[in-house]
Amino acid sequence: MRIVTNLSLLISIFFTVSCFATNSSTQEYHFDNGLTLIVKEDHRSPVVISEVWYKIGSGYETLGSTGLSHMLEHLMFKGTPAHPGSALLELVTQNGGQLNAFTTRDFTTYYEMLSADKLSLSFQLEADRMANLTLDPATFNSEHQVVKEERQLRIVNDPQALTYERFAAAALPANPYQNPTIGWPSDLNHMTAQDAKNWYHHWYGPNNAVVVVVGDVNPEVVYNLAKTTFGQLKSIKIPEVKPHDAIKPLGARKVIVKAPAKLPYLIVGFNTPSVVTAKNSWEPYALEVLSGILASSDSSRLQRDLVRDKQIASEVDVDYDMYTRLPGLLTIGAIPAQGHTLADLKTALVVEIKALQKTPVSDEELERIKTQVIANNIYAQDSIEYEAYLIGSMESVGLSWQEINHYEKEIRDVTPTQVQAVAQKYLTHDRSTTAELQPLPTNSKIAENSGSLQGAKNVQ
Repeated sequence: MRIVTNLSLLISIFFTVSCFATNSSTQEYHFDNGLTLIVKEDHRSPVVISEVWYKIGSGYETLGSTGLSHMLEHLMFKGTPAHPGSALLELVTQNGGQLNAFTTRDFTTYYEMLSADKLSLSFQLEADRMANLTLDPATFNSEHQVVKEERQLRIVNDPQALTYERFAAAALPANPYQNPTIGWPSDLNHMTAQDAKNWYHHWYGPNNAVVVVVGDVNPEVVYNLAKTTFGQLKSIKIPEVKPHDAIKPLGARKVIVKAPAKLPYLIVGFNTPSVVTAKNSWEPYALEVLSGILASSDSSRLQRDLVRDKQIASEVDVDYDMYTRLPGLLTIGAIPAQGHTLADLKTALVVEIKALQKTPVSDEELERIKTQVIANNIYAQDSIEYEAYLIGSMESVGLSWQEINHYEKEIRDVTPTQVQAVAQKYLTHDRSTTAELQPLPTNSKIAENSGSLQGAKNVQ
């Protein structure tokens, strides 16, 4: 995402995009079979993005079944009796569109980007594969090998991704988010076509799906089109999802990963609540602002102090996802600058965190960061892809899409005292997990992807 730092430009973008968002119309529909349809009008160009969000991802998996959600994502492109083989891909591309999918901890999403007059094609294809997917052993065996090779490339051969995988396993005890979305090697190796078929029949149905449409459309026309496609499908029996209660951290955890790599790498993470799980509703927004104070732009504290001034880090990044179904993490990832060690980097990070805990952020800095955080969020919504993503992801984790409308006010209401309070409560030693990548000689392919923070982002 582009980060805007000029204050006058931030204000200009804020008012321009806010006015557009206010004028947008969003309609929500519910069908007898349990399907939810959400349509947002955006008439700036004659295109539409059509998405199907299934409330299933790696966060629903347990040991023995990890990787099934992602495996099924691959298989969903292998056809139905009405559209065998690669017919789905060919039909969309022949009509000038694009399609893809992604699996996360909380959901699996399939989408098509098309000219607005081709929306019916997307609905026909998605309704077909929601109910009639071909899952034969030969197709499974072929795609199974592809997924295992993907794990080798994206995790095993990427030292930072490998480090993050081991970090998450330690940082999230008794939390299914500790499992990698692509699956653990043993589970992948023992996965069968019947496992994938069972997963499909358990989770892929209209009553476990949200259809999101954003673009140059008329909501009533979209609703009527959905009635003749998705509305004709039968609901399924969804397995019971039992509630998850986070266990209290009892002390700091540390992970050492020794692997061939060009550069050392440090991850420090803290167990934190989300908007869904927080007992105090303001805390996730204060954590969002805190993340911005640390690393929202080139003028944020970690960039200023660790990268430019002290030159202890060559790269630093902070990640906090406030919209998750279960409790998650606030993580800091960093690469030490030449001539500095992981120990130097850890010490410098502790100093920065203690500063937030000891001294409230100034009003001037807080207002600047809040303006940046809000503007970044609004600017991202200038694309219909991100508009659809926000709607679908909110609905898929148990929130309403209207939660989006609360973001700006909640961020603006965050006070210096609240930022200090969440720093004192959550950024503590006992709630922390530290992972160190200690490089071995780079004589294997594992080191090829080392050298930037992208690897850890990929595995997340």
